[in-house]
Amino acid sequence: MAAVGPGEKVPNRAIITVCAMVATLMQALDGTIANVALPYMQGGLAATSDQITWVLTSYITAAAILTAPVGFLAGRFGRRAVFLASVGGFTLASVLCGAAQSLPQMVFFRLLQGAFGAALVPLSQSTMLDIYPPEQRGSAMAIWGMGVMVGPILGPTLGGWLTESWNWRWVFYVNLPFGILAFLGLWLFLPREENARGHGFDWFGFGVLALGIGALQIMLDRGELLNWFGSTEIIVEAVLAGLGIYLFVVHMATAERPFIPPPIFANRNFVAGLGIMFAVGAILLATSALLAPYLQTLADYPVFTAGLAMAPRGLGTMAAMFLAGRLASVIDPRKVMAVGVLMLSWTLWEMTRWTPDVSMFTLVTTTIVQGMGLGFVFIPLNLVAFATLDPKLRTDGTSLISLMRNLGSAIGISAMAAMLTRNTQVVHADLAMHASPLNRAFDLPAVHQWWNPATTQGAALLNQEITRQASIIAYADDFWLLMVLALSMLVLLPLMQRPPRAAAADPAHAAMD
Repeated sequence: MAAVGPGEKVPNRAIITVCAMVATLMQALDGTIANVALPYMQGGLAATSDQITWVLTSYITAAAILTAPVGFLAGRFGRRAVFLASVGGFTLASVLCGAAQSLPQMVFFRLLQGAFGAALVPLSQSTMLDIYPPEQRGSAMAIWGMGVMVGPILGPTLGGWLTESWNWRWVFYVNLPFGILAFLGLWLFLPREENARGHGFDWFGFGVLALGIGALQIMLDRGELLNWFGSTEIIVEAVLAGLGIYLFVVHMATAERPFIPPPIFANRNFVAGLGIMFAVGAILLATSALLAPYLQTLADYPVFTAGLAMAPRGLGTMAAMFLAGRLASVIDPRKVMAVGVLMLSWTLWEMTRWTPDVSMFTLVTTTIVQGMGLGFVFIPLNLVAFATLDPKLRTDGTSLISLMRNLGSAIGISAMAAMLTRNTQVVHADLAMHASPLNRAFDLPAVHQWWNPATTQGAALLNQEITRQASIIAYADDFWLLMVLALSMLVLLPLMQRPPRAAAADPAHAAMD
């Protein structure tokens, strides 16, 4: 459908808005809703702690890769048809995820869910822009942006409640009624396009990029399981990842109409923004993926309480996004981002000192500040990254920066899961060296009664406690690495130029472009 002009009104606009918002909410929700259910899914699907993270990374990776051809598909088949296919496919894939009986089935169905969900956010955003006249689009984008933020906020809490009240499968089944309502509403009320005209798409560039990203993600997911480069499979995946990325770079530099136009990388603000967005994506979901099992397996939180404890971070992000938009219009947005990075780094440093008996007050205040740090980085980043970019490259820029955010999320989760498994094993071995009858601490009555390594039961209890202590240290190591990643963003800030004051006047619009 064509965009409406000033003063025009689309029939049934409210219903279309609700349906588009539901589609956006489903996609955003499913990025985090499974986090707190992972320990339960791990048992139900007979997976290890590092394997179960594939449930998260497969969804994010598929969504990242399949975002690229959305514009081409909408132009070729019509936005309405692609929107309906995406909502229907996403809903069906959600049901299949809930019915999965093994880890390979779950990963495959999550790939389908991510593939169909890739189009939901860009199509709902473009639909909202088309059904509202120019004078109302700012308000429409604010409503749409709130929907994008509500999903990650509700995800852990809703996932925890569904898992505790029923079981983890309802984390996926919950999409069924909303998906059906969104599909019917769009089918009945979304206007058809008069002419859907196709245009060319760089399928070769997209294909080699997908090969590189896909092989890299599989290598990261399976590396720890297969002893990394001691495995032929990992070597093959590493070669395919390098080959795909190399061919993509060469093709982009030599093709007449490449998938991503090379001039976009000549903009210093945008290139620095890509690096910062990658780090933001990694920290955003990696911390959430680490915190959920930490609270449940080490701190013995019930699943719903764990989800509830993670919600304040989203509230902090929302509050900071409102403040950051106003601050970036009156002071240098780079300073706002620097404050956000320092807040984020402080919270991650604070988390390196956590033990499972961390108080709820400390947990909530730390996660709120962490959410605010993310918000203070995210909004000004969108403003600065696009402020000096040629408007003709803006569409490609939004796709690329979204790709980097999703890549950061997927790679961050995989890398932290692998480091957690490896460090737990290493620290366990170090601690076990001191657990022997020769250690005089075992002569103490309380220790000798419970952790006597000379008895079978005592040795088992001792090994359990050593594993627990090793896990606590391994989690602290992961949080420390994420802190270093957060601080690395400070190196990129001086490379960015301050945007003109005219651009700084409307940071919310820049974030939504």
